[in-house]
Amino acid sequence: MAQALRLAYRGLNTTQPNPRVGCVLVVNEHVISEGWHRTTGGDHAEIVALKNATTSTEGATAYVTLEPCCHHGRTGPCTSALIRAGVCRVVVAMMDPFPEVAGRGIEILRQAGVQVDVGLMQQQAIRLNAGFVKRLTTGYPWVRSKIACSLDARTAAANGESKWITSDLSRQDVQRWRARSSAIMTGIGTVMADDPSLNVRHFDDDFQQQPLRVVLDSTLKMQPSARMLALPGRTLIFTTGEKSLRIQALRDAGATVVIQPEQNNKLDLKQVLLYLATQNINEILLEAGATLNGAFVDGGWVDEFLIYMAPSFMGNSARGLFDTANMKCLSDRVNLQIDEVRQLGNDIRIRAFPCQHSEVV
Repeated sequence: MAQALRLAYRGLNTTQPNPRVGCVLVVNEHVISEGWHRTTGGDHAEIVALKNATTSTEGATAYVTLEPCCHHGRTGPCTSALIRAGVCRVVVAMMDPFPEVAGRGIEILRQAGVQVDVGLMQQQAIRLNAGFVKRLTTGYPWVRSKIACSLDARTAAANGESKWITSDLSRQDVQRWRARSSAIMTGIGTVMADDPSLNVRHFDDDFQQQPLRVVLDSTLKMQPSARMLALPGRTLIFTTGEKSLRIQALRDAGATVVIQPEQNNKLDLKQVLLYLATQNINEILLEAGATLNGAFVDGGWVDEFLIYMAPSFMGNSARGLFDTANMKCLSDRVNLQIDEVRQLGNDIRIRAFPCQHSEVV
């Protein structure tokens, strides 16, 4: 199963919005074949492994990171293929939360006389597809907040200057997280200050499609000349109210503009996330300033933090990580479970989960 998970990881950047899945076929304790889901619309991991087998699969055990599908989508049901191949046992890391499967695949296999065991390395499988699981079980995408800061937790100088706090190595690492994301989100303040591209750059792996770029812009200050609108890929702008001339200019520049109800003269983040989930967005990389990051923290919408910290001090007149309205005393703090600390040159990257989310991953 560990090998199946490693195989599934190869589809990290290419299977959106599908889950990343790996499969290993074993006969008499010998691996005879393996496969993984490479791209959306392509063969599932089980089908790839069956096609790759050079010996008989009769009596084989299949180790699969996700419950085999049992419905007709872009491809046929994997349950039928496994049964036809004579597989006698299937070991599944986790059940598929997709409503058309959700235990039915396991049931069909068992009714056909196949032994099915569920739960081996389940947490690792869930973590690999945290966005897919969250979207299908809660209706919301997984939100990962990326922050670059100094050692005293400052994200920009008092004059707004922020390029560059962290090193080239840290910025290269960010490209890896962008590549695996369904969408990269920021606020209009960041767009006005930095005119960012919000795209994946300098990435040579199996990367195929730019993530959706998402800008939250309640008063529609976005300019049609913004750099990101001239780049390949899609840009989605959320705003409130009718501003027909501005909307049309942005649409003419290639953007998609979505009008959402406001909440206290701002965009309702809950409705934004619900909408993105309907667009099959699994993982959002939030790259924003203190205002939007603070709003996400206040709302409890951040599932994971990636904090890149440079070995420097910027002083208390520089800008902080979050502008929050709900943290007035010690009991209001957000407690984190630190999952990983990694050195990138002179910088460190901290990966952490809010404690109320840590049981998910």
